[in-house]
Amino acid sequence: MRDHMGDHRDGNPHKSGAVVTSDGAELDQFPDPGLPPHRPRMTDVDSKAAKRAEHQVVLLFLLSVIGSVIFFVAYFGIRVDGPLYDAVNTEPTAQLRLQNLLLGLGIALGMFGIGIGVVHWARTLMPDHEIVEQRHDLRPESERAEAQSILNTIYDESGVKRRPLLRNTLIGAAVLMPLPFVGLLKDLGPTDLKVLRHSMWDEGVRLVRDPSGTPIKASDVTLGSAFHVIPENLTSLGHEEGYLNEKAKSVVLLMRLDPDKVNVSEGRKDWNVDGIFAYSKVCTHVGCPIALYEQHTHHLLCPCHQSTFDLTNECEVIFGPASRPLPQLPITVDSDGYLVARSDFHEPVGPTYSQRDFAVKDMQDEAN
Repeated sequence: MRDHMGDHRDGNPHKSGAVVTSDGAELDQFPDPGLPPHRPRMTDVDSKAAKRAEHQVVLLFLLSVIGSVIFFVAYFGIRVDGPLYDAVNTEPTAQLRLQNLLLGLGIALGMFGIGIGVVHWARTLMPDHEIVEQRHDLRPESERAEAQSILNTIYDESGVKRRPLLRNTLIGAAVLMPLPFVGLLKDLGPTDLKVLRHSMWDEGVRLVRDPSGTPIKASDVTLGSAFHVIPENLTSLGHEEGYLNEKAKSVVLLMRLDPDKVNVSEGRKDWNVDGIFAYSKVCTHVGCPIALYEQHTHHLLCPCHQSTFDLTNECEVIFGPASRPLPQLPITVDSDGYLVARSDFHEPVGPTYSQRDFAVKDMQDEAN
């Protein structure tokens, strides 16, 4: 049996899988099937079809350009607050939804147009003949010229020289397509970190319901209840520029607990009203809105990454990736029995603040 087995120990890649007989003759066990006959495409034999395919690719590249333009119009032209709100008489959140829709549509068209355009170009206009290259030892230095020659051939066969309209629209789409992602870097955080140090809360500012703007009396807050609260002076902004940014920093959760079940530090004895506590609604992890209140456990839960805060211990973190407690808003009641703020937050709200220690010190110095 050994005499009839092919000998491949020399590892020669050019030898076929032939069978060696006992008399030394070789039988071709696997004949080379060769390449199938080339079937020309319609664009190979019909100049009108080739021109039509070229126009289709150009339209796809232009679609990518239009998608990028839609993104920039939505990003810079549509305001989620400001004069546009009054013009269309819609909620700021409606404007935000419209902006997000157009941002997503612009990115989708930008990626779709350039991706499908390149594929359609390759399938209809670039040469599609098959090439077989025998494996050989790698000789990087000696093959550099050959590699350069191959690249030049590919460049010539792609039609870039002969079809300048394709080339120019591809360049335009490729240049504009990455720009939306560069624009998104602007939303990673404020360039001026001082904007996070203060909100619209101040001494004597009433706590009002969000979004109705109705002021809240201490008697309205019962055990186990929770209110979504904004400062009353925020409503005076109307729909001016910066309304949503100020609201994002000022939103508060208001709850009432049994005072005997809450641990209050010495410096915060007068920050609550008979067990009514107010804490920032913005998670200290990545800024998601906290809206889940477990009445029986007195826990606040962030739905994004499950950070959990204990209300009975000044909203300290008991689970999840958040690194610090929720900032507490000092509150009291005015002469009419309405809940009002004693001051602004004593520390910046929101995600981990890169200069939080310095900001807290500056805020304390300003308060003194």
